[in-house]
Amino acid sequence: MGKKEKSRKKNGLVTYVESLFSTSFIDLIRGERRFLILIGLFFLIAGATYETPHIAMWIGFFFAAYSAIANDSIQTIGTFLASNADKKWWILWLWIGGIFLVTVTYSWFTYSGDVTYERLTSRGFEEAPSEFKFLQIAAPLFLLILTRLRMPVSTTFLLLSAFATQPEGITDVLQKSLSGYFIAFTVAIIVWLGMSKLLARLFTGKPGAFWRPLQWIVSGCLWAVWLMQDAANIAVYLPRSLEVSGFMVFAGVIFFGLGLLFYLRGDKIQAIVTEKSYVTDVRSATVIDGVYATVLFYFKSVSVVPMSTTWVFIGLLAGREVAMSLTDPTGKGRHISRSLKLIAKDASYALIGLVISIIIAIAINPFIWDELLRYFGLN
Repeated sequence: MGKKEKSRKKNGLVTYVESLFSTSFIDLIRGERRFLILIGLFFLIAGATYETPHIAMWIGFFFAAYSAIANDSIQTIGTFLASNADKKWWILWLWIGGIFLVTVTYSWFTYSGDVTYERLTSRGFEEAPSEFKFLQIAAPLFLLILTRLRMPVSTTFLLLSAFATQPEGITDVLQKSLSGYFIAFTVAIIVWLGMSKLLARLFTGKPGAFWRPLQWIVSGCLWAVWLMQDAANIAVYLPRSLEVSGFMVFAGVIFFGLGLLFYLRGDKIQAIVTEKSYVTDVRSATVIDGVYATVLFYFKSVSVVPMSTTWVFIGLLAGREVAMSLTDPTGKGRHISRSLKLIAKDASYALIGLVISIIIAIAINPFIWDELLRYFGLN
């Protein structure tokens, strides 16, 4: 291999790495001064309250409520926002917010005050924390920073891992989440390859009038199924059975937090969705949400072990991108090499989030390190 060829490969690698971090920490410092000041204030609040459990649990919940939904919004309401950009934000908010209230209220009534559909009854998460460590309260703040950097990280790993009381709890979540990625990737390829001709016909011309209400229904179903999985990431700070007053605070904070998210149109992380092929088309958004909801419902039915819905989502988008690159009859779609770069970028961000989550979890519970080594056969 000649020097010129080596130089080209090296430059290509540098360019690729730079593309992964196009929104650098330097850019963040320069352009997000107010955000960083606010984050600094939140870290001070976390440090001042974590030793007072009855206050700390609500502080942690407030931080987690917005950070988890803001980061995970790309999965559930990202395509909904992208394909309804012409609609008033408050109309979209009332629809999604109303479904949230119905979904968590049903769980609260059915499971004796539990708003997580028993996701926190799996081993390692059964008991509400009676005391907190600083990193447990501050974990959602790291998630806010990563969200600002447009990184689709796993809120399940980043938040739940800090509360695992048994090492097996982490490996159960990890195993279920990784299987979710590969199953979603495979399902997406099968659906978009197998239905490529049908979808090409359906997506020709102007969408029919029925697509809009159908998309709202499908997106609503996806949002409800997602809540059944990921409400645990927010409620992990709180008692496993909420009284009426606690439930009102839980529901109210998240409802109005959703309003802020819709007002901001998903904020910066929404770019993870809009950079994908054809997601602004209401028909494509409906199919994506329908497949995603089906996969999540399957995993909800398999076990009560929490899982990373982020990994399922990026697996779904990855499989879809590959299939569309291979079957696009118009030649106007994304080239396979560019699709693979997008897939690698999303996976890289998710892995960064996973590493940060594990570091935080180990700092809080050192026994997790030994369990992870045992799980991967390194101990």
